[in-house]
Amino acid sequence: MRAVIVEDEALVANNLRKLIGETEPGTEILAVLPSLKAALDWFGRHPEPDLVFMDIQLSDGVSFDLFKSISLQCPIIFTTAYNEYAIRAFKVNSIDYLLKPIDREDLRAAFQKFHRLQKQQPREDFRDQLELLLRDLQGGAAARKYKERFMVHARNRIIPVAAEAAAYFFKEEIIFLVTTDGQRHISDYHTLEELEHVLDPARFFRANRQYVLHLQSIESIRTHATGKLTVRLKPPLNVEIDISREKAPFFKDWLG
Repeated sequence: MRAVIVEDEALVANNLRKLIGETEPGTEILAVLPSLKAALDWFGRHPEPDLVFMDIQLSDGVSFDLFKSISLQCPIIFTTAYNEYAIRAFKVNSIDYLLKPIDREDLRAAFQKFHRLQKQQPREDFRDQLELLLRDLQGGAAARKYKERFMVHARNRIIPVAAEAAAYFFKEEIIFLVTTDGQRHISDYHTLEELEHVLDPARFFRANRQYVLHLQSIESIRTHATGKLTVRLKPPLNVEIDISREKAPFFKDWLG
């Protein structure tokens, strides 16, 4: 199988290349393209690969702009560190996505989906699905609304909690909402991915596989020599949450 990676961060691209080699050893990486300009040039001069891994936010624009100039019929696995790109649409339209930092098991599942879809549908269907996805993104972005209130369980009661009063969410066996005054409540959400769909990305950030935190709950950030960050939340919480080296640049951008 022949694949192309469109990714502007060298560290992320190298890591993805390594994971692909370990997960799907027969994959030949034809090119690693670091920008929209490089992608336009490469796809204009070469036959389509079997599969494309494509970062959404590139240094010179959003990768969706690529499709204004070229027509790809091969399947695409998008990669993203953000949740504001209507991730649910990727699943609906049978085009997969990987959330950064990329997890080995998520990549393995994406390859399994790719092989399954290859057997089930002709290549031109992927182009049709991509067009549907782009229409969903363009049409839904402006009208999209995020939850301003969450219903949570407190003892034998169900009570509303305003989004601004949610300091963070965290997952153990179930997902808890912790308020700014330190109260912990059981939420109705089963996965953090489901929760991300209804949270405003300007206010909430998926710190890792266990925590989603609110911007206003952050007290300070400690840097480490490894590139990792540790976020400390305001009193009375006094909770510390680690953000990996791979995700640290996106967290800094979000803060800015």
